[in-house]
Amino acid sequence: MPTYSSQFLPFAQKMQAENLPDIFIDTFAYYYEQLANGQTGLIPESTILPVASLPDAETLPDSLLAVGERAWGKTAVIKLNGGLGTSMGLQKAKSLLPVKENRSFLDIIARQAQIADIPLLLMNSFSTDADTLAALKPYPALDKGLPLSFVQHKEPKVTQSDLMPVRWPANPELEWCPPGHGDIYAALVTSGALDALLQAGYAYAFVSNADNLGAVMDVRILGYFAQNNFPFMMEVADRTEMDKKGGHLAQRPDGQLVLRESAQCPDEDKGDFQDISRHKYFNTNNLWLNLAALQEEMASQNHMLRLPLIRNSKTVDPRDPASTAVYQIETAMGSAIGVFPGAAALRIPRTRFAPVKKTDDLLAVRSDAYVLTDEAHIVPNPARQLAPVTVELDPKYYKFVTDLDERFPYGPPSLAACVRFRVQGDFKFGRDVVCRGEVNLVNDSGQQVTIPDGTILGN
Repeated sequence: MPTYSSQFLPFAQKMQAENLPDIFIDTFAYYYEQLANGQTGLIPESTILPVASLPDAETLPDSLLAVGERAWGKTAVIKLNGGLGTSMGLQKAKSLLPVKENRSFLDIIARQAQIADIPLLLMNSFSTDADTLAALKPYPALDKGLPLSFVQHKEPKVTQSDLMPVRWPANPELEWCPPGHGDIYAALVTSGALDALLQAGYAYAFVSNADNLGAVMDVRILGYFAQNNFPFMMEVADRTEMDKKGGHLAQRPDGQLVLRESAQCPDEDKGDFQDISRHKYFNTNNLWLNLAALQEEMASQNHMLRLPLIRNSKTVDPRDPASTAVYQIETAMGSAIGVFPGAAALRIPRTRFAPVKKTDDLLAVRSDAYVLTDEAHIVPNPARQLAPVTVELDPKYYKFVTDLDERFPYGPPSLAACVRFRVQGDFKFGRDVVCRGEVNLVNDSGQQVTIPDGTILGN
């Protein structure tokens, strides 16, 4: 058994009692010692530089197609699938939510993997693993002799007042939290999934969030990654005002690319952080891994990548702001870009970043503004000669999926010719409602208003 400091020993004992692997306990100890020593994980503006320009996926040469085709059979897809979708009122894996033509995120992901003939691995949480594996039973062709899932670790929350493991007898499960998606690298090792991939002859992995419907395998981007033999590559997109609070790409003075999340930005630097003309690119969490490079780096560092610390201040019960103040120690998987010398970033079109985070996004994707292709890709309706539709739903009435389904009992209105669909107040929509151009509905009566069947709304 490793030797731990007396301060960390209560954490080690708590984690050992839960049968967590030594590699992960050692990793947590590494970050805990930083926390105990007063490190905050902050990245001041004075220590980084903006990234002026990047290679662009939309201008990559056709010669990379052949390279990508040769690498295709050596590439796996990994989807982060640990989220429960609690922000939309869900109590099970978010990926099980019906999203298009009565198919869930998971159905679409599984069909993509089958059609592309590529192995699929899911990083689940303890909360999502059983439901997810049950939902994949209708897809036996996914079995390629590799683990279909591996489970993210869990870690104790740290009491802010004394830096000890928090105790919450009212609900002991709340004493634990996920360690952020930076845990993917340790989980690939402790689960045996990384060794299994390498032993089966796989060289690369494309990693993305399960709720990002734009994140699909791309032969040209794979060719670019493989031809340059990058150890790691991040897909980034242009920041807009909508993205200014999310993590951005930067570089150290020596040129090494780094990722800075909002929780790593000192308060006095928030202005620079949110300046989208200064820091132009955000991390889409679409990542490409060179599996041999990852294994080599992990082995050289006692099975940990030593990603930058993220110290998140929370309460032990997130629904009770008066409950005990805790720290959650987290890492971001994209921050591995700062660990690998020679790591790269590639600018991608916004179509490769289409996450469903709110019911607004869900309604848009469920509507005819998007179509499901024969390759199981969800793309903007080709009949649209418009920018992507903007949907803004009143969170008082439409925040949760149950709210959405009650108010759109016959499915979304037609949005194929709609630019903006904005709803304030409580409405219930009939069958075959059509929206064109700008639609702005306001109901401040306090009573639900019904939009009759066949109504055409517009401008």
